[in-house]
Amino acid sequence: MAWFEREFIAVPEDRKNQMVFKWPDLNIRRFTRALVNADEIAVFVRSGTVIATLGPGRHRIDAEELPVLGALVDTLTGGNYYRAELYFVSAREFPGIKFGGRLADITDPVSEQVVTLRAFGEFALTVRDPVQLITALIGTVDPADSGAAPAWCADLLLKTMKIAIAQGISRGEWPVLGLSAHLAQIETTVRKQTNILLYEYGVHVPRLGNFDITLAPEDADRLKRLAKDATYIRMTGDFQRYAMGELALGAGQGLALGGGGDGFLGTAIGLNTLPQPTVSRTPWAAATPACPACRTPNENTSRFCAQCGTGLAPAPARHCRNCAATVSDDANFCANCGTPNG
Repeated sequence: MAWFEREFIAVPEDRKNQMVFKWPDLNIRRFTRALVNADEIAVFVRSGTVIATLGPGRHRIDAEELPVLGALVDTLTGGNYYRAELYFVSAREFPGIKFGGRLADITDPVSEQVVTLRAFGEFALTVRDPVQLITALIGTVDPADSGAAPAWCADLLLKTMKIAIAQGISRGEWPVLGLSAHLAQIETTVRKQTNILLYEYGVHVPRLGNFDITLAPEDADRLKRLAKDATYIRMTGDFQRYAMGELALGAGQGLALGGGGDGFLGTAIGLNTLPQPTVSRTPWAAATPACPACRTPNENTSRFCAQCGTGLAPAPARHCRNCAATVSDDANFCANCGTPNG
């Protein structure tokens, strides 16, 4: 029964969605059949060195048929077993691998504010060179862990995106507000730089799926307020006018909610602290009687009404009741004797 259990070696059905599958047994019986699917490559490794590879098809594990396997013969078993690590590497594309996290704290060159960027999305991954992948993974992650290689690539992709975004923003190529409009350019740049780093590991990122780069909510609100302020200041041409308008708007909203009175509104817009304009008074407005015909006020030196032409009688002169000296209409005391004008 043990013979039939070991007669065939293949990737189990529930593991076919893995990029790398490691056969759990290091002892491989001679004449065992290895079934390699059309999108797979079988790689034999001993002491960290790739000894042999098998392409798609059904292969008999025998040094006579595959001479390269002679280096794997276990002499302690009389040549009936080969001792090696056997990996099945899938050559198909693996889409939908998640990545995401915090990119970095970046200074916005427009507002000079430090903001936090985050990225979340998906990417696809393919194996470019199975031998190179296995050799590199053995010293980097555990190939037996199905999620180790994709997770390691996701971390590398996020690191590359962090560097690319920081460089693009600092050079003024991409604005902090509105990065979503440049996702196509960002994807091209990030994929290119990521694949340069992944080349020596035998894997390749053909495309990024749905991904987005966002600001922390509090940073987004802060930059939007600053952008609005800058726009209004350019429109008004004066920061003080804009600030007074903003205070007045806030005061009006406060009054609508039931707070404060006119004094509060005046203080908010700065009216109570501004000098009030001087109202000029004409000296004849209060002393000169109106025209008897149309009641239009006229200057006290006018002989006719400027409105209807009616003759105007000169205003009678005022005299001090004590010394009979002539006094002006707006005088409260006599300039000659000091008697009050009543």
